[in-house]
Amino acid sequence: MTIRISSLCFFALLFFSQCKVSRLSKVTFPNGKKYKLAFSDEFNGSELDQSKWLYRTDSKHWSTQVPENVSLVDGYLFLNVKKQKSLDKEYTGAGVISKERYGFGYYEARIKIPAGQGWHSSFWLMGYDGKSTDPSNTALELDVFENDSKTNTGYHSNVHRWKGEHIDNMKWVETPDLSAGFHTLGCEYSAMEVKYYFDGKLERSVDLSKMPQGINNIWLTTIATFIGNTKAVDETKLPGAFVVDYVRYYAPIVK
Repeated sequence: MTIRISSLCFFALLFFSQCKVSRLSKVTFPNGKKYKLAFSDEFNGSELDQSKWLYRTDSKHWSTQVPENVSLVDGYLFLNVKKQKSLDKEYTGAGVISKERYGFGYYEARIKIPAGQGWHSSFWLMGYDGKSTDPSNTALELDVFENDSKTNTGYHSNVHRWKGEHIDNMKWVETPDLSAGFHTLGCEYSAMEVKYYFDGKLERSVDLSKMPQGINNIWLTTIATFIGNTKAVDETKLPGAFVVDYVRYYAPIVK
């Protein structure tokens, strides 16, 4: 089944300019699956909508994440990264976590990463207890996008099983420079599998039929870290930002 829809729906292939511009996209879903928009944030306000989001406020690896680094400008969410001492860290990052948890369906965000090395920018689904980033709060973690903080021309997608023995299933995806413009990341999650998309193209499918299932929060975060064998933060590119155009969740239509 071929679905032809506007920028308010799946896999809208959007390009970066000084303002938000959308273009028509064409996507084929297997078995005629249909969805309805159940959650979205276009970040068109003057400040973060705290009826939808919580701030990430932990101190981890090389940075402390602070609410002051979250801002909305011209219809974009900026998760700002800085050379700034906070607690015992030399840098500050930022993140937001959805207040509500969501299950099966299609998730999408349009993002642009910081230019310098040292920042682990991510769009992912994991349970949150309101206090920590401990993965024991979730049975299954779905990493739609994780930049390894060392190169701007690729990212990882992953599946983590945290209930019982830890299992992960990671794949590296080569891309254009992710700091040079916006790109669209998608995730279609069902009880049988998860499908990951980059700019409307299916990158991989992972079998979930024997995995524990659950509902998760939506995370958009960037922290300073050694992940990816990064030696240091590139301070010449600071301050910078992980920028998000929008995030959307579509729930399956149940007849």
